[in-house]
Amino acid sequence: MQKIVDKAVEYIPSVERPTFQPSFTLRLKWTLAALLIYFVLAFIPVYGIEPKSYSQYRFFEIVLGAKFGSIMTLGTGPIVTSGIILQLLVGSKILNWNLSDPEDRKKFQSWSKFLAFLFAFVEAAAFVLGGALPVRASYLIPFVILQIAFGGILVILIDDLVSKWGFGSGVSLIIAAGVANSLIISLFSPFALYEVITPTGTELKVGLPSLENPPVGLVWRTIVSLITSNYELFILSFLPIIATLIVFLIITYVQDISVDIPLTFTALRGFGRTWGLKLLYTSVIPIILTSALVANLNLIAQMTQNELISSTIYFLTSPTNFLENLFLGKLNSLEIVRAITYTLLLCLLAAMFSYFWMNTSGMDPKSVAEQIAGIRMQIPGFRSNVRVIESVLNKYIPTLAILGGLLMGLLAALADLTGAVGSGTGILLLVMIIYNYYEILSRERLEEAPSFIRKFLGE
Repeated sequence: MQKIVDKAVEYIPSVERPTFQPSFTLRLKWTLAALLIYFVLAFIPVYGIEPKSYSQYRFFEIVLGAKFGSIMTLGTGPIVTSGIILQLLVGSKILNWNLSDPEDRKKFQSWSKFLAFLFAFVEAAAFVLGGALPVRASYLIPFVILQIAFGGILVILIDDLVSKWGFGSGVSLIIAAGVANSLIISLFSPFALYEVITPTGTELKVGLPSLENPPVGLVWRTIVSLITSNYELFILSFLPIIATLIVFLIITYVQDISVDIPLTFTALRGFGRTWGLKLLYTSVIPIILTSALVANLNLIAQMTQNELISSTIYFLTSPTNFLENLFLGKLNSLEIVRAITYTLLLCLLAAMFSYFWMNTSGMDPKSVAEQIAGIRMQIPGFRSNVRVIESVLNKYIPTLAILGGLLMGLLAALADLTGAVGSGTGILLLVMIIYNYYEILSRERLEEAPSFIRKFLGE
């Protein structure tokens, strides 16, 4: 099977790795170009589908950088879904690959690309045949599936482009762009939404605002509610803004918490440094995988006609307007149970993916110990030996991976329940991705960077 996959991967389009070290400016240009391509594709509609409101798929759009009804309908879904499957298979030892071994790592990368390409077609077919995207005529179904799958393949290429020629990951970049776009619209959109009855049902249409139907943007809605002395609307509009700011501050604070391991040079006694192990040890990847899995569960609940499946998934997704209903006294016991099960699900999944990611991405104690030994450093009071360093790190790293995952899941759930703008999970992803980019850019050769970036990074 591995030979078949390796052969198939040879025919899958990819971006060539540069044969030289790209300059900071060149990498920045390619990153911005990838971002521009994403936004352009998000505004190109799929030919052959009925016009429809896709508000019920909003969570899926936010956490996967998707745009239903456009070429970007799948977003990063195929890449993230393939990542989820491989993380589960490798982490549970069903696939007994040692990713510190170059040969096994090559297998992992081949399967990642192969499954992502395959899921572009599988998910496109599922969306169309499952009714998520209503097609005008049955003879157009294959053409619609091909358009959506083509969009998924373009995202795979964008991710490849950014990882080789730009900064960071294309998946993170697209998700951050999608969340930022949703955040700006939710806060500042000057337009109102109106319900319009059509032959296919009720649809939401964009129109000019009025005092009776204020703008969608929460900032303008807050101002209008003060002018009209509608204090209930003011509180309901202002609460999500406050919740967003609180979530932003908490995540920014937690990002800086770390455990510092003292190190000294083996040959130069008295000289050393510290090796920081962050509380959010595995960073943003576990919450991306968790959010994608929850988004897919949400999508299944929307598309399926099976009452048992829909009822089960109902308790595994976030209740809508939880804080608003709590404030208005409309919260019932069922919604409280749903909030608890959703929080537990996010915490457990994030902790699991965090632990798996630690073991599959070279962040496990053994790999870190080899890095430390490789730069001729040791932990004071211990012998300069990889196994000794590994035994010390083993006391911290697995615990931090699990604890960090639990904390990320809890923060994401609380952010969703408080009704933070653009979805709480989306805000969590956005802040963590921006912080990751800040760290990536800080490690670059900033003498080549434009002056505004140097000022932003405090150089």
